[in-house]
Amino acid sequence: MDIFNYVKEESPQGAKKVKDTILLTAKKLAKDPWIFEPDKLKTNNDGSYRSFIIYSYRIAYKITTERIYILRVRHTSREPKEY
Repeated sequence: MDIFNYVKEESPQGAKKVKDTILLTAKKLAKDPWIFEPDKLKTNNDGSYRSFIIYSYRIAYKITTERIYILRVRHTSREPKEY
């Protein structure tokens, strides 16, 4: 996880906190994938693309009938990519 290694250089404890919180929140999606709002950055979003922010990291995911896919994790200061 590149984000973890980057943050770890400045703060090992901070990196662990960021990683643990992102993973814990992602696991909660299994129980309620609709908990977060539709992703406003997704073009032609039918509502199955969702996103949330933790510690300035934006996590985008897609809900299908079989799975929940984590699509990307990026710092909010970075320019978003179209998808």
